[in-house]
Amino acid sequence: MNLPLTIAMPAEASATPKTYRLLIDGKFVDARDGRTLERNSPGHGFTVSRYAQAGEAEVEAAVTAAHKAFETGPWPRMKAGERAAILLKTADLIEARLEEIARLDVLESGKPIAQARGEIGGAVDIWRYAAALARTLHGETYANLGDAMLGVVLREPIGVVSIITPWNFPFLIVSQKLPFALAAGCTAVVKPSEMTSASTFVLGDILMQAGLPDGVVNILAGLGDDVGAPLVSHPLVEMVSFTGSTRVGKMTMASAANSLKKVSMELGGKNGQIVFPDADLEAAADAAVFGGFFNAGECCNAGSRLIVHEAIADDFLGAVKALTARVTVGDPLDISTKVGAMISSEHLAKVTGYVAAAANDGSSVYSGGKQIASSAGQYLDPTILRGVTEDMAIAREEVFGPVLSVLTFESIEEALRIANNTPYGLSAGVWSASIDTCMSVARNVRSGTVWVNTFMEGYPELPFGGSKQSGLGRELGKRAVEDYTEEKTIQFHRGQRTGWWVG
Repeated sequence: MNLPLTIAMPAEASATPKTYRLLIDGKFVDARDGRTLERNSPGHGFTVSRYAQAGEAEVEAAVTAAHKAFETGPWPRMKAGERAAILLKTADLIEARLEEIARLDVLESGKPIAQARGEIGGAVDIWRYAAALARTLHGETYANLGDAMLGVVLREPIGVVSIITPWNFPFLIVSQKLPFALAAGCTAVVKPSEMTSASTFVLGDILMQAGLPDGVVNILAGLGDDVGAPLVSHPLVEMVSFTGSTRVGKMTMASAANSLKKVSMELGGKNGQIVFPDADLEAAADAAVFGGFFNAGECCNAGSRLIVHEAIADDFLGAVKALTARVTVGDPLDISTKVGAMISSEHLAKVTGYVAAAANDGSSVYSGGKQIASSAGQYLDPTILRGVTEDMAIAREEVFGPVLSVLTFESIEEALRIANNTPYGLSAGVWSASIDTCMSVARNVRSGTVWVNTFMEGYPELPFGGSKQSGLGRELGKRAVEDYTEEKTIQFHRGQRTGWWVG
């Protein structure tokens, strides 16, 4: 793209930025010291939101409220059907405010409006799925222990959960965690990213409208050191559910280890799409562009490594380049936009730095690679790098931008070696008409999800998570509520005691 982008200013640009207050114990409150954070729209360049900025006092108040709500409040003691009813009401209210929530996520994250609407619609589906699981959570009985003994295994909510979410999918990712914790009967303190907190505060308002008891969900905006770190280390928190970078995930795990908290983490990815010559190459090319550039590549699941058979590489990459040229980069509020703004100027510089380093290492920029001039905001031309080798940083490290690194292979064994030659193991894709080839790749690639002749589709029914340094545990799926529970064994003895120890 050569022409500068003209970005139209939305109505919000001329209005006073909305201020969002912290949700603690059922009330929206200011920070005690009056501090606030501001968020500038990465796609339009104006201040879109202000948040009350939490610190140590607010963390203590929120965790105390969540602990009290768990220990003495009604939520963990409700019938499952009663909790499910509130989750369903929440889903309905999210659906009614879908456009408002989507617009907030667009203005704060820079993602395209059509994509944001799809994400909020997907979140509605997840809340309804969690409501269904609330009513199916159950324990076990063992009547095979002899006539005098009955064993009962209960599943009980684990307690207070700290939920820490990233900036790239603000509403969707909190919806992959919170409804399942609530379905189990847990209480929570939620920390959204300080760059994209607004839609999570709207969710807090919705939960209050839906009838959630005070203190069950508390929401704090703030910085990682001030809020995230103490939410991980707090002695009253029993579990941490974190989505973010592998670097911060390692710090989170180390801190949680001091009190042996349960930790669930969805971290980074360096995901490969493997394309064989017998694939539907037209479909694979479209998926390669989608996987590389969806959400401006700011996606843990991004198909950032395109692993193509040598025999088709030139023709296939020509098709990928032609499709990339048709991808609309621009105003996130334009319904035709496919790739919006980068989250921040600092992150944009980091991504372009990776591209420059890859060129210095010997790869070539096949398409894009430059920041796009614009009247407002920060945008990057979708980038394809050829001549990438396995030892390059661009092939091993998570770039988190619209950058597609191309590697080639000649045998299935080589393709698998390349795919697995990374510290990450979140997802992968394979494209072939051969069921044998697809099964071989799916069974041998080390990742939590493998897409076969498709890419980056998701359903609440299917578990999601990674292996290696892509995380611990799974979200979604039929066991998602169980993740927020502990098992308790109860043994009932009938009749007189047998097996006396002291005769």
